[in-house]
Amino acid sequence: MPMTPENAAWFAQTFGKLTDNIGQALLGKTDVIRLALVCMLAEGHLLLEDAPGTGKTALARAIAATVHGSHSRIQFTPDLLPSDITGITMYDQRTSTWDFHKGPIFASIVLADEINRASPKTQSALLEVMEESRVTVDGVRHDVGRPFMVIATQNPIEQAGTYKLPEAQLDRFLVKATVGYPDRAAARMILAGSANPDRTQRLQAVVAAEAVAQMIDLVKENHVDDAVLDYVQQLTEATRDDAETSLGVSTRGSIALVRAARVLAAAQGRNYVTPDDVKALASPVWAHRLVLAPEAEFAGSTPGQVMTRVIQTIPAPQQRGAS
Repeated sequence: MPMTPENAAWFAQTFGKLTDNIGQALLGKTDVIRLALVCMLAEGHLLLEDAPGTGKTALARAIAATVHGSHSRIQFTPDLLPSDITGITMYDQRTSTWDFHKGPIFASIVLADEINRASPKTQSALLEVMEESRVTVDGVRHDVGRPFMVIATQNPIEQAGTYKLPEAQLDRFLVKATVGYPDRAAARMILAGSANPDRTQRLQAVVAAEAVAQMIDLVKENHVDDAVLDYVQQLTEATRDDAETSLGVSTRGSIALVRAARVLAAAQGRNYVTPDDVKALASPVWAHRLVLAPEAEFAGSTPGQVMTRVIQTIPAPQQRGAS
């Protein structure tokens, strides 16, 4: 059933309430909050690369509190085991049965702090749950529920003793973003409330987790015109053909951009996607998926510059509404 203008209006109103509520805990960061919500409602996962103390944990807690969901934090270290994330099956002598003890991955919002400090084996434990929202332990599948989003963080300053995320795992993250430091006005408000710095404790839930699941299902029906799909494919091919890339955007990346664009359009009260939605999300959704050619990287080029050039090069189609 296609999304109606009335449904889109309700979606936009609810999206605004979610943004405003989270904004009470993460001051002056409306853009990254909206990006995180787009990611969650597109059933994706968020990668934050930022310095310590910029509000990454606060963002995860605020989202969980706003949607009346659970929150867990996993501190990734070199000695972390896959079972420390997914959980283990233990034998209960009293009942003579095997019981599954859930790990911290079973939460609505999971903060994977400094994910690149764990071994590749442990990092790979997230692949199945990020792709299929379920965990397989001892041959038994366990669903993690909805909504579900992994917010992983990386510290760009200290790289000693870290394990770079492989391209296959980076491709699982729908969006890569940076929280950044607050502006002066927001920083003054944060300092004024420094006696009780954790503003997430004062947040009240805006919607139930079940309502979020309904929003996720509803936005999947948002209309995407064939011209917009062709535009996404042309952008995809341009990243692959660019002289400075050795690996362009995958098909999974193209699908991710369309999913995210559907959410952004609905968040603005539209029941159809426009080329501007695609442009706004192309860099956050695709830049981390690009692999630069060695000579381009040595020359100082960045994936963001490649995305800017691609968007400027490929002409956007004329905007058309839902048919």
